[in-house]
Amino acid sequence: MTWLFLPILIAAAAAAYVGARLMARRRQKGVRAHSRPGQFGAWALIWTLVPGLVVLIAAALLTPSIESGLIVAGAPEAVAELEPLRRTAFFTDARAVAAGQPAAQVWTTPHAELLAAEGARMAWIGRMLDLAGVVLAALAALAGALFAFSRIRPDMRARNRVEAWIVGLLFASSAVAVLTTVGIIAALVFDSIRFFASVPIAEFLLGTQWSPQTAIRADQVGSSGAFGALPLFAGTFLIMLIAMAVAAPVGLFAAIYLSEYAGPVFRATVKPVLEVLAGVPTVVYGFFAALTVGPAFREFFNGLGVMLAGGPLDGIGQYLMLVQNQMALVAGAVMGIMLIPFVSSLSDDIINAVPQSLRDGSYAMGATKSETVKRVLLPAALPGVAGAMLLAMSRAIGETMIVTMAAGLAARLTLNPLDTVTTVTVQIVTLLTGDQEFDSTKTLAAFGLGLTLFLVTLALNIVAQRIVHTYRQQYD
Repeated sequence: MTWLFLPILIAAAAAAYVGARLMARRRQKGVRAHSRPGQFGAWALIWTLVPGLVVLIAAALLTPSIESGLIVAGAPEAVAELEPLRRTAFFTDARAVAAGQPAAQVWTTPHAELLAAEGARMAWIGRMLDLAGVVLAALAALAGALFAFSRIRPDMRARNRVEAWIVGLLFASSAVAVLTTVGIIAALVFDSIRFFASVPIAEFLLGTQWSPQTAIRADQVGSSGAFGALPLFAGTFLIMLIAMAVAAPVGLFAAIYLSEYAGPVFRATVKPVLEVLAGVPTVVYGFFAALTVGPAFREFFNGLGVMLAGGPLDGIGQYLMLVQNQMALVAGAVMGIMLIPFVSSLSDDIINAVPQSLRDGSYAMGATKSETVKRVLLPAALPGVAGAMLLAMSRAIGETMIVTMAAGLAARLTLNPLDTVTTVTVQIVTLLTGDQEFDSTKTLAAFGLGLTLFLVTLALNIVAQRIVHTYRQQYD
């Protein structure tokens, strides 16, 4: 039904033209108008477009249920007597036949003979409902246009009314954003409460064993297994530290060079190229980590282990010889590469925001460029840079694809960067993969992890904002 919006848009544009011409003609007669003709046209456009779109959207939402009800109500007796699952399969195949596709199942007489007839009836019902939606939308748009034309007169405050519609649209957009956030939080809290009713919070936050299982016997209460999430928190923290150890210095140094040392041509060339990394999908970084970085790290550490084996560090050598492609170091390093444009772009903007007068004053005192950067620019930009680092940490904590492909799925309580680990986000995906019913502790554990991750990232963002607002200095 998407194409049905086009006639409504054409009608709204025509109404806008008519409304503007109507007011322009009255102005030619010497009548002073409160607003410009274009604003009267915008008033007519709004009152034509909004009713038509409202009716079309309502028709799009209600048509499937109405269509299903009509199809079921008019089904032949042989179809109505089928079992619910078989009846649903019959209607699905009838829709496929109506669309020119083969049926998914083989039906015997009399149902095979009814498929074509039911498909034709479904197609006719769909066309009639679409036509009814178009007619109702056209009538609503026409009624809105007539209402707008009847109100157009010179003393009408068209500009104020159009601006009121725009303010209402902006308010509705803000309300949608706020209500979406509230809905997400409410869903997390509601299902997290159900989860923590079965698993104590202390066991969840401090437990060292993570092995969620689904109940397979009637005597099991909801689930079995262990729900200690401490290994997940440790893996998330370890990968985040490695990522920030790569992204923070490289991104900050790149920002300092581009802001203070690079020429205009070099800056205009390198900065866009550096920011291209921000547009690369995370799955591409995951492939890069799994197929390139992981094997390279394995070869390096295996070779190092061969060199150390047989000597005083034989134990370390034997361990390094067993290093595999998947490890926390690989995921953290590639994630750090992904965060470099994020850190460098924010830091570059913050450094450029430092007033030029501070640089000039430093140079006037005899300081070199490096001394100015170290003693003037970085202290002045430190609050913003710290906030950028915390926001990058939040981004690293929420990454999933790179960790899945480069760090593995093993929930281990370790801080060894050469071990396979997992993170909170990876386990959320694992718990919710496939057909799941939200009545077991295993599935509800994803909401407990999600709520914990939400609170951690929220705390980091709040800390970042507090740092920026508390220590921000105002310069003349």
